[in-house]
Amino acid sequence: MRRVGLGYRAPLHDWIVSEPAGLDCLEITAEHFFDGGQERLKLLAGAFPIYVHGLGLSLGTPGPLDKKTLSQFAKVAKTAQAEWISEHVAFSRTADVDLGHLNPIPRTRESLSVLVDHSLEVSEYCRRPLILENITFDLHVGGELTEPEYLNQVCDSAKCGLLLDVTNLFINSKNHKFDAVNWLREIEPDHIVQLHIVGYSKQGDVYRDHHTTKIQHDLLDLLRVVLDYAPVRAIILERDDRLDDAFEIADEISQLQAIAGA
Repeated sequence: MRRVGLGYRAPLHDWIVSEPAGLDCLEITAEHFFDGGQERLKLLAGAFPIYVHGLGLSLGTPGPLDKKTLSQFAKVAKTAQAEWISEHVAFSRTADVDLGHLNPIPRTRESLSVLVDHSLEVSEYCRRPLILENITFDLHVGGELTEPEYLNQVCDSAKCGLLLDVTNLFINSKNHKFDAVNWLREIEPDHIVQLHIVGYSKQGDVYRDHHTTKIQHDLLDLLRVVLDYAPVRAIILERDDRLDDAFEIADEISQLQAIAGA
C-alpha cells in the first residue's frame, strides 16, 4: 500500500488533526520539535503514521556527529513513534561553522565512507531504518562516481533506503542538462522507499525548489514514471509557504492519491 501524506507545518495543525480525506501519513521535521511541542507530537503520532525528517545532522561532514543534535533527533523519532527516519546526502556544517543550508558532497570514495559510517550510526542510535534524500545543487561538484552510483553504494553499504525527491531530481535535470528518467533507471528500484514532491519555481532559465507552488504537470509525469519503476511506500507533499489555502493542499493530496492508486 502506498501512503500519501504531507510535511507537517504548524499553521496547518488544526486542519491536519481534523483528519482530512486522503491524508494517510505525516512527515515531521525533527528540528521543529527540538525546543518543545512533545504533547502535540504525541497527538499527531496517535492519529497518523509518522516519518521523521532531519535537516541538521550533516551526515557528509567528516568527524564525529554533533551528539546534542543526534540526541534531540532521536528523542523526536521516539516520541513520534517514527516508522523510519531520514536525512540528506549533504553537509550543512564544517567542523567550526554552521552553514545554515544543505551543500552537495563531492562524490568520492572518501566522502562515501564518511556518509556510510554516519548513516549507520544514526540508524543504530535511533533504532530505526534510515533513508537518505537527494538534494538540489547549483554547483555540480562531480567526483569519482556518478550520482546514481554514489546513491546505490551508500544504500548498499549503509543498509539504508532512498528518499527520492522527485522535484529535486527534475530541477537538477533541467539546470544541469541531463535526462531525469535515464538517471532514475540507474538507481536500484528497491532502494526507493519514499518520495518528496512539491511545485518548482523558475527564475529566467534557472529552476528552484522554493516549496511554495502547486505541482506542475511535468512533475506529475515524472512522478508516474517513478511509481511505475519502484516499490514506493509513501509520497509526501511538501509546502513551506502559502499555507493558508488548505483547499488547494487537499486538492493536491487528492491528485497524488489518484496517481498513487492508478
